[in-house]
Amino acid sequence: MTKFKKLQDVLSTVEQDAAKFYEKGNKAAGTRLRNGLQQIKVLATEIRKEVTSLKKKAN
Repeated sequence: MTKFKKLQDVLSTVEQDAAKFYEKGNKAAGTRLRNGLQQIKVLATEIRKEVTSLKKKAN
């Protein structure tokens, strides 16, 4: 569950950067947005692996 909380934290940060980039044209926010999206991808993959592992243990 800690990885899921981390995902939520990153998502809220990315949301702020997305608003700054799209609404104000802040290029640095665009860079942070791209980095945050990459973190989300990595965390999502880790969570998927964890869920699969826990499902296999339950059976």
